[in-house]
Amino acid sequence: MSSGFSQGKNGGVVAEFEAAEVSLLRSLVSMMLGLVSPGETSDDPLERALGIGGGDAPSDPVLARLFPSAYEDVKEAAEFRRYTEATLRDGKRADAQTVFDTARSGRAELTSEQAQAWLRALNDVRLTLGTKLEVTEEVHEEIAMMSEEDPRYPAYVTYDWLTYLQDSLVRALW
Repeated sequence: MSSGFSQGKNGGVVAEFEAAEVSLLRSLVSMMLGLVSPGETSDDPLERALGIGGGDAPSDPVLARLFPSAYEDVKEAAEFRRYTEATLRDGKRADAQTVFDTARSGRAELTSEQAQAWLRALNDVRLTLGTKLEVTEEVHEEIAMMSEEDPRYPAYVTYDWLTYLQDSLVRALW
């Protein structure tokens, strides 16, 4: 069995993975579900009901990468974040949940909508891991030169695998 994605029927996509890969994917998206849990909420009941948050930029570099500021001006960025971050978090959680729910065995037939959710979730997981690893454009050269004994090696190989999966999915979709 070759891991990755291929074109399915009716615009769908077929996902095929080894059991260990399914376990790794579910673990990674489970981490994402925790990471993008609902953020800071307002004290105002109406604002809470409308999903309006606090507006402060995240101090965590991973969250700052997943939810970048829309404006350079701090006040404008905070105002924009107040009205958009809750919805963005909801979307990221929904995408991660789709992967978690559909990656239960070695083979899954995904609808086009599920495949798009997988694409967004894989991107989020890659961004998260890449930020934690401080990945640069030279990541492939770094991996090639890295000893398998290096404690960072499994994380870098996982990042490379996620890159491959994302590419495989893009090719299957188009």
